Amino acid sequence: MTSKQILDAFSETLMQDERILSPRERELLMNLLQNAKDAAGNPEVQSAVTAAIARSVGETVAQRAFGLLGSNIVEQILARGSASSGTEENLPAMLFGGPQPPSGPQPPSGPQPPSKNYPGGPQPPSGPQPPSISLRQDARESMPATVFAGPQPPSGPQPPSGPMPPRQPGPQPPSGPQPPSIALRRESTSSVSGVAVLDAPAVVRAQCVLLDEFLAPQEMEELIRFTLEHEAEFSTSEVISPSGEPGVTDYSHRRSRVLMELGAHEERILDRIRGVLPRVQQQLGIEEFPISRTEVQITASNDGDFFRAHCDDAQEMIASRRLTFVYFFHRDPRQFEGGELRLHDSRKGGNYPLSTGSYQAIVPQQNQIVFFPCSTLHEITPVQCRSRAFADSRFTVNGWLHQ
Repeated sequence: MTSKQILDAFSETLMQDERILSPRERELLMNLLQNAKDAAGNPEVQSAVTAAIARSVGETVAQRAFGLLGSNIVEQILARGSASSGTEENLPAMLFGGPQPPSGPQPPSGPQPPSKNYPGGPQPPSGPQPPSISLRQDARESMPATVFAGPQPPSGPQPPSGPMPPRQPGPQPPSGPQPPSIALRRESTSSVSGVAVLDAPAVVRAQCVLLDEFLAPQEMEELIRFTLEHEAEFSTSEVISPSGEPGVTDYSHRRSRVLMELGAHEERILDRIRGVLPRVQQQLGIEEFPISRTEVQITASNDGDFFRAHCDDAQEMIASRRLTFVYFFHRDPRQFEGGELRLHDSRKGGNYPLSTGSYQAIVPQQNQIVFFPCSTLHEITPVQCRSRAFADSRFTVNGWLHQ
């Protein structure tokens, strides 16, 4: 993973957290950057203005993120402050903190309850252990910090401080050298010290199927002509809000235009999809399912348009979506750059998946279609179109098959 990929994933996570940047702040920031771009005729002046905005935003985001991280750490320490564990001697020796107190009896400051040894799971061997990636599930929204630790024994029952997300250990995915193990240590009033152990959620690897020359050349030309003739019928793209409200316009999350009626082209494309669907499902490892309904639309993405990371089945009203398809087409020669479809490897983070920082980048290719599961975290990178003409846009026929 490159440093740019890490920064991109980190920035994306912070952008999605309303505690870091509210929707209103994101919208104001978008407008400010766009106005600076349009108003500054001199590239040097535009670069200086953008740099000044970037510094201010970076300082604000960093201050809020560190505050949230500190709050989460304090909450975890307080939540687990009264729990004890009799397995500390079996934990890795490298702990976050100073020298370790002796594990024998401590002089009590008052009447103390007897120590309890809770049954633990398998203990890690004393030799070197392969590292595994763990994330604080309650802190990932604000800080996608990765904490590395070897296999740990359970720390025993913990007193709840409110509803806590369940721990779901998954396969350990590191592929290269990792930083040393880190565990958070804290003092307790009982005779032994408890240790908060961070579990690792499973990583979901992005997968897709690409098919070239999906339509006959004449069919593709007819689709392009149909799209250009219906420019006036395109409307602003909408999203479903986190609360499940449909038909919401959010320029900080998605910017493009869509056409919902494709005429005869819709059935033609769906008929071709039905013909290749068994092979696509087999390659994706998806069992065949009865298709209850379909959604199809044409999306036009022009200069500055994008769609931030999301899943196509994340809200209840679209939870029946199973398979996403995206068909690329445009006028030749192509007059735009960017607009990559990025399929992210992800891990669970609260109610929504978070990118691990690794992804597959699919550059739009004429007459090509891509299929992937609707649960895949994906995004569309910003499009650059110098002419800003509708006819020079990045066009796709995108849709979903429902079970």
